[in-house]
Amino acid sequence: MKSEKIILGIDPGTTIMGFGLIKVENKKMSFIQMNELQLSKYKDHYVKLKLIFDRTIELIDNYHPDEIAIEAPFFGKNVQSMLKLGRAQGVAMAAGLSRQIPITEYLPKKIKMAITGNGSASKEQVAKMLQSQLNIGKLPKNLDATDGLAAAVCHFYNSGRTEIGKSYTGWEAFVKQNPGKIK
Repeated sequence: MKSEKIILGIDPGTTIMGFGLIKVENKKMSFIQMNELQLSKYKDHYVKLKLIFDRTIELIDNYHPDEIAIEAPFFGKNVQSMLKLGRAQGVAMAAGLSRQIPITEYLPKKIKMAITGNGSASKEQVAKMLQSQLNIGKLPKNLDATDGLAAAVCHFYNSGRTEIGKSYTGWEAFVKQNPGKIK
């Protein structure tokens, strides 16, 4: 059994996609990197989706993550925003699935709870806790990168538990777990 693994965490968005990577070795995690993909300068939504897919593939090809943790879209009042977020999440998931990488979704509250012990914690509280846990020097200006990193750390904390969220190991598993949604 492999004693080392890399987890890619993604906070999907159509304005900013945040992501972070951690390495797990002997049940201890260490920080690899975090960053964000700025998409606000692009007006065409489909161009943004392609850039999310391309960047996710690039991260996979460069870092070879063993697993991907992705923040699930939260339920808001604006249906158009939810649709756009769902598409962003979908193309990031498709990138991982195209490389046969297992994906687990986590609700924002679950991620916050795993990092801070409070499901209603602010982005700033999550970022500060990650900074402390992973010995990160300076935090980024935007906290989308720390949100992506938080998804990876949440996945680390939930590894080995029986109920962690929706997981997919490939297209077949995704289709099987979502009957009637794929046509």
